[in-house]
Amino acid sequence: MSNTTAKPRGRPFRKGQSGNPRGRAAGSRHKASLAAEALLDGEAERLTRRAVELADGGDPTALRLVLERILAPRRERAVNFTLPSIDSAADLTAAMRAVAAAVATGALTPGEAESFARTVDIFVRAIDAGDFERRLQALEGDVARP
Repeated sequence: MSNTTAKPRGRPFRKGQSGNPRGRAAGSRHKASLAAEALLDGEAERLTRRAVELADGGDPTALRLVLERILAPRRERAVNFTLPSIDSAADLTAAMRAVAAAVATGALTPGEAESFARTVDIFVRAIDAGDFERRLQALEGDVARP
């Protein structure tokens, strides 16, 4: 007797619902990773020493490999730029003017300037929230007085 219900074509599960809702068990590892780890167990020091020797000998691939492991890739550079103090809304213009001037002189990249501008924006929001809170407290104090 054959099954008359056809398999659903395309996506058999509703959006957001997996065919394996619990997924892979926490801490479980792929068999290939386990096999590679077993082969390399106890050999890491010897292999590392050999890679360094090859790099010393001028092997460009070994040199790149060793350097990639020793030096982490730089995501951002340290920036020698002092953002002017921001104590009130009046200081925001001076801060942004300093950021723009640093970009114009090449002291900051446009991406770095964007990060500083975001920092200034956070200050703007904090100042706005503080001002709002002070005004609200003043209004509530006025209403509470008979």
